Amino acid sequence: MAAISPTVAVAFVANVAVAVAKSAAALLTGSASMTAEAAHSWADAGNEVFLFVAERRGATARDATHPLGYGRETYFWSTVAAFGLFTVGAVVSILHGIQQLGVPEKGGPFWIAYLVLGVSAIFEGISFTQALRAARAAAAKRGKPTLEHVLQSSNPTLRAVFAEDSAALIGLGIAAIGIFLHQLTGSAIYDAAGSILVGVLLVIVAIILIERNRRFLIGQVPSNDLKNAALRTLLERDDIDRVTFIHLEFVGPERVFLVAAVDLTGNETEERVAIALKRIADDLEENKHIEQAVLTLAVSDEESLEPT
Repeated sequence: MAAISPTVAVAFVANVAVAVAKSAAALLTGSASMTAEAAHSWADAGNEVFLFVAERRGATARDATHPLGYGRETYFWSTVAAFGLFTVGAVVSILHGIQQLGVPEKGGPFWIAYLVLGVSAIFEGISFTQALRAARAAAAKRGKPTLEHVLQSSNPTLRAVFAEDSAALIGLGIAAIGIFLHQLTGSAIYDAAGSILVGVLLVIVAIILIERNRRFLIGQVPSNDLKNAALRTLLERDDIDRVTFIHLEFVGPERVFLVAAVDLTGNETEERVAIALKRIADDLEENKHIEQAVLTLAVSDEESLEPT
């Protein structure tokens, strides 16, 4: 059974602690922005549960009914988490903000709201730092900018936690501005507007996460860099003379299904060729990033592929 990543675990603990504090502050102050932030944090905490499930289910070993493994379960449960962020966090925040636009809102005690926002920023910052470290380490291995890697990564749990924590810190800033303007002007409209803006922010984040998961669920092709790396791996083998076709498709976080047409060295009998192809496929599957490899013989008049 797969272990839960520290990134998800830290995010869950932080979100639960922050959600409790924000809920208490929302009850004491009546702030619409604080209510939106409480809904946001409860949605994030619930989402971490789905991400726990995503990591566990996605790590299940392949079997006869799922020859390519269960990696795509990770994308499914991550999509469920993103829908939760949309329905619980975004919808509640927007509707509550709209309802409070024309309703007089009690103005304080404001210091409770500021205190909770400050403590929340510390917890959210710790969680975001954990996600940022993981993202930077993974991006450095691939020589890509951190944000580009997060958006393109085949790891949906890392992307979800990174996006949720980023939105959480931005949401805290929006809530603080809304509450401050309410205190400064005496008008609760700014507080209600803060709640609506937090909801809109969550809608944007949820749509991005859902769209990225959709691409991997229907069969995302890896980047040219990864395709070239796989092609070089094949061509560096002494028993492969050339490659005429290669197909890679993500079937889970950092796991691919590989299909290739190769020309073997020498001129062996059909039986020996079949054994050689099976041996090469088994060798390739020793790589933790290759869920399954299928090799076939290249046609003599097909053009050879070279890394670009």
